[in-house]
Formats: sequence, structure tokens, C-alpha cells
Amino acid sequence: MFACSLSAPRVTATAIALLLSGIVHAAPPIEGRASVVDGDTFDLGRERVRILGVDSPELAQSCTDAAGRSWPCGQRAKTALRAWLGAAAVRCVPAYRDRDGRPVARCIARGRDIGGWLVETGWALDYPRYSQGAYRIAEQRARQWRTGVWTGTITPPWEWRASRAAERRKASTAPPDPRCPFKGNINSDGRRIVHAPGQRDYAAVRIDAARGERWFCSLDQARRAGWRAAAR
Repeated sequence: MFACSLSAPRVTATAIALLLSGIVHAAPPIEGRASVVDGDTFDLGRERVRILGVDSPELAQSCTDAAGRSWPCGQRAKTALRAWLGAAAVRCVPAYRDRDGRPVARCIARGRDIGGWLVETGWALDYPRYSQGAYRIAEQRARQWRTGVWTGTITPPWEWRASRAAERRKASTAPPDPRCPFKGNINSDGRRIVHAPGQRDYAAVRIDAARGERWFCSLDQARRAGWRAAAR
């Protein structure tokens, strides 16, 4: 599956310069040996770095091969990146930080642009929202060669994440037990408020169990647990 990478068209320095033009801010490079987290993310020292301009399948994501069989492409992408990097030194130049504070960077290892290698070998997609098309041709070649995720079909990772988020939002608004529809919400001030069906804000409230929020079967049950009834 990796044989074609030797003849893959490399992403040129000019393409990378175009990719980074207008968005790179003065930031010191991050260097070291990478501990791979997933197909386009790794730890360098204390920093968790995301590769600029590409999107690899999520760890829990599956793809479909040419015979229609499901296979764990997210896990395979992680394994491929880890095997290719090995103990090589990695140097990353951050372009910006994402909403979680992680640097998003152009990274080099073994004399190659890592994002380019991922797309050329079929373990990541060109991410047009952020790449300005820098990896578009590399992706077209990977598709033609049917390498990596292109041995069959893949849902673009950004679409897969959006679908999963929509499923979680839907699940968070529907009680796991229809007999227990009261929403025990914790607001930004830490106040515990229970919302009853039919109240104005009921439909907008999402239950996040990780924050300690929960469902109740009655207002009395919620009050006994320390929640107060919503005013509207």
C-alpha cells in the first residue's frame, strides 16, 4: 500500500508558501520526536500539534473497501503516520492556534512536508477550508492510485464529525427513559435548574452528563437532589 509513495508528486515549497501566506504569525518553531495521537495530530514535548491544511479520518471512523467491507481507516491512518515518522526529528512552524489552544502547523520530517506525505499516501484529505488547495493535486493522484483511504470510499472527516455532533445534540435533547423527561441543567454560574416539558427554554437545553447534568422523573425528585425549578 505504501509502494506508490516513492513516486508520488511532492508538495512543492512554492505550494507551501502559498498555503501559509497571509496566515503565518511570528512564532518559534516546535521541534522534537513526535508521539502520534491520530492521523494528523501528534505531541511534540508539551505541545499537541495539528497538521495544517489536511484532515485525516478520526480514530473512531471507518471506511469502506472496494468490496463494500468496513475497515478502521482512522486507526490505520494513525499507524501509518507513526510507522513513517519512527524516531525521526520533526520540525513544525505554527500558523495559528485552534480554539483549544493547539498549534496548527506546517511540519517537516525526513526532508518531507508531513501534510503532503499524508495526502500523497492516501492517509489524509486535502482540507480545502484551510489548505487553499495546496494538496488538491496530491489528493487527485492518491485517488487515481487507490491508495490509503481511496481503496474504497470515505466520508470526509469534517462531514463525519458534523454528523456525529448532530447525533450527540439529538441524543442530548431526548430522555433515555421517556418516563423521566425533566432536564437537570447546570448553568454558567453553577446553579442547578430543572426544566419541565412545555417550559419556554426546555427544547434548547442540552444535557451533558460529563458536567454532572442529568434527567429526572419528577420535579420532586429534582428538588430533593438539589435542583430548583426553572422560572420559565
